[in-house]
Amino acid sequence: MRALTWQGIEDVQVKDVPDPRIQDPHDAVVRVTSTAICGSDLHLYKVLAPYLKPGDVLGHEFMGIVEEVGSAVSTLQVGDRVVMPFNISCGHCWMCDRGLFAQCETTQNREQGKGASLFGYTSLYGAVPGGQAERVRVPHADFGPVKLPKDMPDERFLYLSDILPTAWQGVQYADVPDGGSLAVIGLGPVGLLAVRSAKQLGIQNVIGVDMVPDRLAKAQASGAQTVNLSEVKDVGDAVRDLTDGRGADGVLEAVGMEAHGNPVAEKVIGLASRLPKPIAQAAIARVGIDRLEALYTSFDAVRRGGTVSISGVYGGSADPLPMMDLFDKGLTLRMGQCHVKRWTDELFDIVSREEDVLGVETLATHRVSLEEAPEMYSVFQRKEDGCLKVVLTP
Repeated sequence: MRALTWQGIEDVQVKDVPDPRIQDPHDAVVRVTSTAICGSDLHLYKVLAPYLKPGDVLGHEFMGIVEEVGSAVSTLQVGDRVVMPFNISCGHCWMCDRGLFAQCETTQNREQGKGASLFGYTSLYGAVPGGQAERVRVPHADFGPVKLPKDMPDERFLYLSDILPTAWQGVQYADVPDGGSLAVIGLGPVGLLAVRSAKQLGIQNVIGVDMVPDRLAKAQASGAQTVNLSEVKDVGDAVRDLTDGRGADGVLEAVGMEAHGNPVAEKVIGLASRLPKPIAQAAIARVGIDRLEALYTSFDAVRRGGTVSISGVYGGSADPLPMMDLFDKGLTLRMGQCHVKRWTDELFDIVSREEDVLGVETLATHRVSLEEAPEMYSVFQRKEDGCLKVVLTP
């Protein structure tokens, strides 16, 4: 079959790879009908290269049709249409029983000191072949896949795999009180869905922060006030001007480790990613840093006693934090991989409505074949051609 494979730093290629097969009675094999490039995939394109090897199949946002099921899978049948949560969880361990599906103890990567396995996301998270492919082996198919109706377009449901529940969880974690305000730092796909989710949840004062005009315009169209990074000297001051001088009650950071604004950190990270793998892995594990401008901005923009919700992905182990400010302001921080299945039922009900209230059908700016994926990784990384979200068809 054909699949998008990692071959080196900023080098991904569509190659012929072996067809997936049932390896465990709880497996299923799914024929992919739609798969997306996520902002998190761009971290694999460069920064997290030391944890990949040539030939790894990427992609963790995908949906399709069940082609085969293992003998222990009674919840699915051949022909079922399904979308897969990006984290692989069993549904019955201590963590799963508490709704902490991203920390599933059955698929936890203990040797790496990490949580549940993820589709297509490095040796840190199980090296499970991903969904930017014609077919995928789905472990724990008796719990993970979400069955879908057959009479609505793929894009109504595709983002249930990752970015929609990630945005929804980010808003919930921001803990905005009734009548309060939410600032969303970064208006990529997760940030824009967070703006729309916040409105759906009844948060009236939503402030979107970015520097890309198209993204700012989309946030405004969704009912947010906006702050253009290119036009203000201090984002924190701009947010305070919109929130009675205090700052936002909650801030959702939707950027992560590759934020703009720190060229020195960018060069250090770029150098580390090019070291020999064992040395690079040790460097990241012990002294790794991230570009923290979006996080620092979040700490500044939130009011005293407020909450910063971190949905952006970070990988540094030695990131410097302004602990005096965090302590003095009395901030609450919430973060982590999205517990996708925790939010599935309520989000499924919303996206299944006749009206597309979250705008999921119009989120993608580029819809191309799987064969065009290498080019689209480059376009997406550089934010060229108004690229916000890429959907691939195998």
